[in-house]
Amino acid sequence: MKRFDVTALGELLIDFTENGKSSQGNIMMEANPGGAPCNVLAILTKLGKKTAFIGKVGDDYLGHHLQQVVEKLGINTENLLFDKEVHTTLAFVHTFEDGDRDFSFYRNPGADMNLRASEINEAIIADSKIFHFGTLSMTDPEIRKATEKAVEIAEKNNCLISFDPNLRPPLWKNPEDAKECFDYGMSHCKILKISDNEITWFTGIDDFDKAVKFLKDKYNIPLILLSKGKSGSAAYYKEIKVERPACLKVKTIETTGAGDTFFGSVLNYILEHGLENLTEDNLTQMLDFANAAAGIITTRKGALKVMPSLEEINNLIQ
Repeated sequence: MKRFDVTALGELLIDFTENGKSSQGNIMMEANPGGAPCNVLAILTKLGKKTAFIGKVGDDYLGHHLQQVVEKLGINTENLLFDKEVHTTLAFVHTFEDGDRDFSFYRNPGADMNLRASEINEAIIADSKIFHFGTLSMTDPEIRKATEKAVEIAEKNNCLISFDPNLRPPLWKNPEDAKECFDYGMSHCKILKISDNEITWFTGIDDFDKAVKFLKDKYNIPLILLSKGKSGSAAYYKEIKVERPACLKVKTIETTGAGDTFFGSVLNYILEHGLENLTEDNLTQMLDFANAAAGIITTRKGALKVMPSLEEINNLIQ
């Protein structure tokens, strides 16, 4: 028995999201705790799984606030460190009328980039069933070394590795560096979640089935999840493909954290059912559950603190 179901490494930050206007007509921003890896852990924790986070925040008010929020959710923070030189990373989120969004990052540098390989707690990863990461923890040489060390530890200890590239073009000095990190993640993962725009950008192939086949042939990834926003999602497992529609019973406010909620829900299913011998029915149940969870999160501001419960997800499915 391992101590943790899922350990994730990466960014923990503040998403400043629009929340109305003041009496003077100024945009008011709400400081929502966020960061893709921690969002994934938040839904898993809400669903009863044991989770741990590895990362770094600033030794400032917002950094300590983030630690308190994450701990209160039940996510282990033994390897969440504080940087005395660099402030907590900030992201300003502009929400469009259809709920989609655009990000402006204040991260040059940000504390999350300053995690070093020597600071990785090997015992936490070794004691985890799944290790999860993305590419935001690979945008700079030193944090990339830390991420690669964590992946090595995970492989050495037979952790199942999950990867969500989570492409944010403004954070990369060179698109080819991003592609190299996509390649690294796909070379090491057993579960991949990739969005429609990411798979087209990375493979150069517009046909999704052909693009997934390209990834499967090159990387031999057992389970690939393709998220397509309002067009739903698809799972590719061995020779099986299952497509399910997005949950359209909800009124979308913003989509921040929807992909993370979706992927965390998928990992929850894999923890309960395993990655071996999944059937078409299994994949259908998994996608319906993940799509419903993601649908609920689009009706709420932020993601980390407002993840849906098992009861809410099942009620929406029914």
